[in-house]
Amino acid sequence: AVSRTRILATGGASHNKNILQVLSDVFNAPVYTIDTANSACLGSAYRAIHGLVAETNVSLADVVKLAPEPKLAVTPTTGAEEV
Repeated sequence: AVSRTRILATGGASHNKNILQVLSDVFNAPVYTIDTANSACLGSAYRAIHGLVAETNVSLADVVKLAPEPKLAVTPTTGAEEV
C-alpha cells in the first residue's frame, strides 16, 4: 500500500534542507513547503474565510483548496526507515 502521509513544513526552519531531510527520514514521508510570508497565520486565515462563508455550507476542505500548492522539498532517504 502506498502511504498518503506527507509533511507540510512552514516557517524559518522550512528553508533548511538538512532539517527537512531529517523530518522526512524520521517520518518516512515526503516534506513539502509553501513559499508564503507569515505562514503561521495561514491556518487561522483560512478558518476566518470558512467562518465568513459558513452560511453557504462550504466545507473547510473546499476553502483550503484555494491555498497555494505546496512544493516538494525532500523525500525520504532510501533505507532510512531501517536506521
